[in-house]
Amino acid sequence: MTGQDTTRVPILDLKRAFKDIRGEVQAALDRVFDTQSFILGPVVRAFEEHVESYLELPDSGAAVGCASGSDALLLALMALDIRPGDEVITTPYTFFATASAVTRLGAVPVFADIDPGTYNIDLADVERRITPRTKVFLPVHLFGQMVPMEKIVPLLKDRGIKIVEDAAQAFGAWRRTENRIVRAGTAGDVGCYSFFPTKNLGGCGDGGMMVTSSPELAARLRKLRVHGEGSTYFHEEVGLNSRLDALQAAILDVKLPHLEAWNEERRSLAAFYRLCFEKRGLTRPGGIKLPVELEDNGHIYHQYVIRTPQRDSLMAWLEERGIAARVYYPLPLHLQPCFAFLNGRPGDCPEAEKLSREALALPIFPGLQAEEQERLADAVAEFAASRF
Repeated sequence: MTGQDTTRVPILDLKRAFKDIRGEVQAALDRVFDTQSFILGPVVRAFEEHVESYLELPDSGAAVGCASGSDALLLALMALDIRPGDEVITTPYTFFATASAVTRLGAVPVFADIDPGTYNIDLADVERRITPRTKVFLPVHLFGQMVPMEKIVPLLKDRGIKIVEDAAQAFGAWRRTENRIVRAGTAGDVGCYSFFPTKNLGGCGDGGMMVTSSPELAARLRKLRVHGEGSTYFHEEVGLNSRLDALQAAILDVKLPHLEAWNEERRSLAAFYRLCFEKRGLTRPGGIKLPVELEDNGHIYHQYVIRTPQRDSLMAWLEERGIAARVYYPLPLHLQPCFAFLNGRPGDCPEAEKLSREALALPIFPGLQAEEQERLADAVAEFAASRF
């Protein structure tokens, strides 16, 4: 360890990007405090309108803020009248909230396997798992890359199956479809986002949003987020207490105009990682596998996830050298103890199970320095020389 750089390379450092917008954020917060209006209200609505514009929603469309990305998924399924026994096809390789939103309504998550290159859900396996009880398809645009929705949307529409997109990790990601840009979250019936602080567009606490092109669904979502209230103290159905507060909306509204630049920086960092690894011969057969960006996709690299059978040893090696890495996700959802009642077994989703043993997320965030990426690549090369 003698002579090595002891400065830690973090998995994420929010301070680096924040320093450039500190004044803007403080001024926005001061305006909220001056109004003393903290829940929903004009600040939240202004942010919703700016999201509608950014995502290029149709005139009939709407963005509806809520308390978290987890609530966004739950509210979306509630608005689509998902009932006990209904089946919702989704991926086992995602954050827990994707499936828990389904089970909280008594519905049944049906797990389709993943594509080993993109890590997103395998659409061919989705089609195989459709039954007469399938009511919703719930894809996850994982790590910042869109599922190629155009390949399955017509089939689902023909069968009357609704689409709820989990775009919690993909705000700003896009796909070129028939010579137009489709943003993650806008291809289905409802798109769901998270503004958790670590997201590409993150607040200073919890926050979420739903978007839809349907005025009827938008009205239902707005009602459901305030206890199913149609007018003050008159409740047409049982909803949730899930409101986006004005402080979070003000912060997010400051950050939104910077998002494209931050996402482009992430793409540049991803490209430099590839260059670093290829230059050191680390991508040869038997080496590490780099993330695959699907043709026509605008990947925003919420995470930069490599894979290697030596994952745990490599992570420990990097940690010893002051370089952080993280595992997303160590156990697929179909094997989680809380979902044992679904009777999932090892081998049900072999690609997801294999990835859970091999995936390793490397540092990627606005402000990450080339020297830090080079240092990481050198460390991986040293590991490879001794192990591969």
